[in-house]
Amino acid sequence: MAAAAIPGDERVAARRGHPLLRGGARREEYTHGLRPAQMEALRAICGAFIPSLPAEAAAAAAAAKGVEGGRGGRSGDKDLERFYVASAADSTIPDEVAELMVNRCAWEAVALVTVVLWFLSTRVGTLALCGGLCVSGRFPYYVSRFADMPPERREAALRRWNTTRWLFPLKITFTVIKIICHFVFYSTVNEKSKNPCWAAIGYSVPTVEEQRKEPTRAMPSPSPSRRPLDNGVVETSQLDDNALLRSLVEKGLAVKTGAAHHTVQCDAVVVGSGCGGGVAAAVLASAGYKVVVVEKGDYFAAEDYSSLEGPSMERLYEKGGVFGTSNVTTILFTGATVGGGSAVNWSACIRTPADIMKEWSREHGLQVFARPAYVQAMDAVCDRIKVSNGCEEEGFQNKVLRRGCEALAMPVEAVPRNSTEGHFCGSCNFGCPTGDKRGTDTTWLVDAVERGTVILTGCKAERFILERNAGGKNGRSKKCVGLVATCTSNGITKKLRIEAKVSISACGALMTPPLLRNSGLKNRHIGRNLHLHPVSMAWGYFPENKQEPQLIGKCYEGGIITSMHRVTERTIIETPALGPGSFAAMVPWESGRDMKERMRRYARTAHTFALVRDRGSGSVDGEGRVSFSPSRGDTEELREGLRRALRILVAAGATEVGTHRSDGLRLRCKGIRDEDLEAFLDEVTIEKGPMYPGSDKWAIFCSAHQMGSCRMSVSPNDGAVDGTGESWEADGLYVCDGSLLPTAVGVNPMITIQSIAYCLSRDIADCILHGKN
Repeated sequence: MAAAAIPGDERVAARRGHPLLRGGARREEYTHGLRPAQMEALRAICGAFIPSLPAEAAAAAAAAKGVEGGRGGRSGDKDLERFYVASAADSTIPDEVAELMVNRCAWEAVALVTVVLWFLSTRVGTLALCGGLCVSGRFPYYVSRFADMPPERREAALRRWNTTRWLFPLKITFTVIKIICHFVFYSTVNEKSKNPCWAAIGYSVPTVEEQRKEPTRAMPSPSPSRRPLDNGVVETSQLDDNALLRSLVEKGLAVKTGAAHHTVQCDAVVVGSGCGGGVAAAVLASAGYKVVVVEKGDYFAAEDYSSLEGPSMERLYEKGGVFGTSNVTTILFTGATVGGGSAVNWSACIRTPADIMKEWSREHGLQVFARPAYVQAMDAVCDRIKVSNGCEEEGFQNKVLRRGCEALAMPVEAVPRNSTEGHFCGSCNFGCPTGDKRGTDTTWLVDAVERGTVILTGCKAERFILERNAGGKNGRSKKCVGLVATCTSNGITKKLRIEAKVSISACGALMTPPLLRNSGLKNRHIGRNLHLHPVSMAWGYFPENKQEPQLIGKCYEGGIITSMHRVTERTIIETPALGPGSFAAMVPWESGRDMKERMRRYARTAHTFALVRDRGSGSVDGEGRVSFSPSRGDTEELREGLRRALRILVAAGATEVGTHRSDGLRLRCKGIRDEDLEAFLDEVTIEKGPMYPGSDKWAIFCSAHQMGSCRMSVSPNDGAVDGTGESWEADGLYVCDGSLLPTAVGVNPMITIQSIAYCLSRDIADCILHGKN
């Protein structure tokens, strides 16, 4: 947190958040297993990506800042100097990079990178991978290891790896280390919750007061009694065996102890607490049933959230946000905390489009989407999470989107949000610190807990318990009687057998398929038909005081999505949330100096993205293993969306625009002619990821919406579950999350997922638990 942006350390100390979300703690030991020689090569690569630059670079940057901002740069000279001198080879950054890489990336990528690092730790290997760059320029032409090469040659080697057409192991090494190194460097904080680079790039962590625009009473001091789910939460990772048993009994559960496992009895067990699981738990609890929610993540409330990018990503997202597809095309973001995606999403509350409902009911035969009950469910969902249809003030990026659309006479829509109109929080993706955003953790789960639901946090579902079912309905040969889950405290793993009349998988489109497979289900559609709403981003730089009327603000301030432009029926343009670490990880790297220049402009660089309703599909191949490639039609839709996004940025007054393509495709807009812009737009292409040989250009998509991997269908030949969400193979086993959706929905799916979960869970309560036909 930049001291220049936040006077004094009092405000920092007042809002440190939960200990798990503060960061700054040193690891006691690293588990990456890389050898010292490999670490030496990795440290040299990190130092080449983010090098220490001479003080002259800082002086030039300060002068440029003064010119661009219309003011002198003297007050920030020291910050800029520290920023330019800092290197990613310093301190524990390389070890942190290695730790994330080894523990979060696909094993194939880890294997490639570790082999490359081993090669680079030797002279012969460095010669093979770097060619003449490692050979001295004069007799006797000495060959150096990578770590011993001059800095400018190490940087030149990285540029070669980035553009190589056929040696994709080098391109994968470049990509993996580039992404993780930059994320770690710009998101790591010290014991005071600060990063030394933030002041120079114009970033600070906003306080709660700054993120509330409407007049409100002062927030009360943090108190455990204010955590709305405490009456129902059992934090298993904090309890020894006796304390766990005692807590379960105190919550009203019937428990039987045993040597191998403990048995818990309830009416319904729900795996996952996000948009689907939270709604299902509330509906079933309101019908009078004892519900147990199993959640592998931790529970945090508003006063716990720190808004610190690194620690928050680590604790609130699957794989700490370092979750890429195994074929290296897409980075996936999915929640892994109580509230799931609803706790960390961007607040957009868009109802299921009418044409999508018709498509699902007519072409897929799913009558639930044709009934008035589904529309009523959307009404009930929007009412419970208090959806508002506007905002009092938009943040910088949404102002850019709106201004550009209006300048081009193109329609722009206000996006409804599950927050008040005065909500100005730009860090809801790290958990909403104001408590204004209404995810399942502050709405549906509160309802469920008030009716006796128990939420087991730090508890991982292993498999559903399936028994033979000779008289099963519709030919189902199995019957689900509950769930086996594990929880770990102080290194000791405890196993729970949760017996239930109804079992519901609601752990999302990436986690439900592995759970069903681990349980013994065989339907071929489990894990297939995955849709991701792939996203491709454009950026525009807006120096301060250069627009009339002025565009005030910084890229990380204000509501994340408050405006939307529809390009076609299948493509929309919105704005993202990108903290400094995510920003640095995503934008192209051309050189160490260029990257620091990009980061210096971080606060005034606006991003927009094109999102496509994908026709192509991927697959969930196991826990943490996802494959995806957009279809040719999807890439063409994305290309047109990206072209439109760039036009919007130019029309809004950007002085420079570009994409995330690896070659740093960009255009300076001063004095631009129409033909220059058209020529630039003709250069925009959607390239496949770095795993694909034959191209010197590549880009990586992003996805925050995952759908369809256990889709509903009218026949087991077409999907994994029937029209009620029940498995085609096992009585009493249901799915209530985004994996149900038969296709991509084309817009932010929160309302759709909550609404279908509402419909299905009401049917479960009425028809199954009540024993009706």
